[in-house]
Amino acid sequence: MPNLTTAQTSTAIPDRHGANLFLTDPSLAALLQIYLPGALYRHVEAVFVELGAAAGGPLDELAQLADRHPPTLKHRTRTGQDLQRIDKHPAYVELERMAFSRLGLAAMSHRAGVFDWPEALPKLVKYALTYVFVQSEFGLCCPLSMTDSLTGTLLKHGDQALIDRYLPELTTQDFDQLSQGAMFITEQGAGSDVSGVTTRAYRDGDGWKLQGEKWFCSNPDAALAMVLARADGAPPGMKGLGLFLMPRTLPDGCRNSYHIVRLKDKLGTRSMASGEIRLDGATAYPVGEIGRGFHNMATMINMSRLSNGVRAAGLMRRAVGEALFIARNRQAFNRHLIDMPLMQRTLIKMLLPSEQARTMFMHLSVCMGRADSGDQEAEKLVRILTPLIKFRACRDARKVTQDGMEVRGGCGYIEEWSDPRIVRDALLGSIWEGTSNIVALDVARSIQRDHTLPFLQRYLEHKLDHEHIPVRSRESLGKTLYQVVQLMQESAQAADDADTRRAATALYNITTAILMAWEAAQSGTDFRRLALAHGVLRHRILPQDPLGARAGAEEQRLVRQLLDETPLTLAEAMSAWLPTG
Repeated sequence: MPNLTTAQTSTAIPDRHGANLFLTDPSLAALLQIYLPGALYRHVEAVFVELGAAAGGPLDELAQLADRHPPTLKHRTRTGQDLQRIDKHPAYVELERMAFSRLGLAAMSHRAGVFDWPEALPKLVKYALTYVFVQSEFGLCCPLSMTDSLTGTLLKHGDQALIDRYLPELTTQDFDQLSQGAMFITEQGAGSDVSGVTTRAYRDGDGWKLQGEKWFCSNPDAALAMVLARADGAPPGMKGLGLFLMPRTLPDGCRNSYHIVRLKDKLGTRSMASGEIRLDGATAYPVGEIGRGFHNMATMINMSRLSNGVRAAGLMRRAVGEALFIARNRQAFNRHLIDMPLMQRTLIKMLLPSEQARTMFMHLSVCMGRADSGDQEAEKLVRILTPLIKFRACRDARKVTQDGMEVRGGCGYIEEWSDPRIVRDALLGSIWEGTSNIVALDVARSIQRDHTLPFLQRYLEHKLDHEHIPVRSRESLGKTLYQVVQLMQESAQAADDADTRRAATALYNITTAILMAWEAAQSGTDFRRLALAHGVLRHRILPQDPLGARAGAEEQRLVRQLLDETPLTLAEAMSAWLPTG
């Protein structure tokens, strides 16, 4: 290996490849210890360390390969049989083995035994591992999420015979026995407006058949798919929809009567196949009552929306981690980039939304677990927070990943680096499972129809009422919460929806700020997250004078301390950003 001169090493482009993405992220372990029981955290800590090392090196290499070699569709065998298959690059298959088999990400919420834990693991473990995994590979996280959410939907709404038949293959960690899942909803004339679904479901003896086309189907060769279809004779609109489980291979071993028309040539998620499906009398089994199809599929959609938020948080953390590494290790004009106030401003604008999304997905994961156990308050919280994270975190990820590309400079635009892939993938989060407008409207709908806002307000007020949250912080956050709730109520009740996104953004920001303050209170010794809460209040909620005075020395000092990712004292956390009036 050639020796580098001093001049060469001092100007070399910082390369973070090979870093452990768990160990180099000090906040992740600290937060997991807040949200998980101590014994459970100690049990799974080694898994996070192992995954962090893989995500920072080997998995990232596999993801780059899979991105450059998208899957291809083969329509016939060489002997002329019409047996379609999708050929995946070996790198993608290795990623599948890691996610489904080694980590058991699609199984751990539904059965005991993953990582030798005696019961099903909490959702937070699954989502936190996904958060690390997605920092190397995004595309595969869609099949992972759909397999996981299909299983959850089947368990909640399916009859016992279907569960007994398909649950073992959905939750196995034996890769050769595994059945992956998919969700086929979208049609050319029925995207966000699902009531326009025209795929036909009709009786055939004692069973059901499906006829029609689905326009955007990710993981199209999955062994099992949940499909929305309109039953013959059913009323128009949502009330006429049924949810059906459609296997790719029938119990007698024959292929079901549907085929993949073509694969999509996508901007991002290139590693994972998405296609168009034509149903030609495909056999399918009802999941729940006909007429409640969309209601039943909402279970799958909500889990997928939370997964979208987790993925957005992970992509932001990858961008922030890369940007911090570059800023700490690259010099320009005889100064490290991180010592430059303008670069500090860029980095803190990336860090705040990244930490907000992390807090939101962790807290929501815990609430979703409580809701599954029948907690009615948690059900209300899940109903409003799920579209909220899908809306805001996915939009934030688009900006944060692009800023990360800019911090790297010209190399960030080169496909040898992770930045282009991350930027492309981040753009998708605002489209899957509802565009930004649709999910913002769903936040408002949850308030109008399900009366979720009073539950969220009381919950946040309770979180603020903690002895380790200073009075000034409680007062500022509490006052802002009241103002945001008023705005959200007025927006939800308005005759038009012009302010819906603005109000939902404010609600997301104050919710995450209060939850970060609560996280700091759980620590009682490190108040870094309290400072972040103040930063969200100051920079993402409260009005600012664009012609006002420049940042003071105390604010600059606090920003640098936050970018160092080291613990803060209470005095340091209170030194800037908090309003005085």
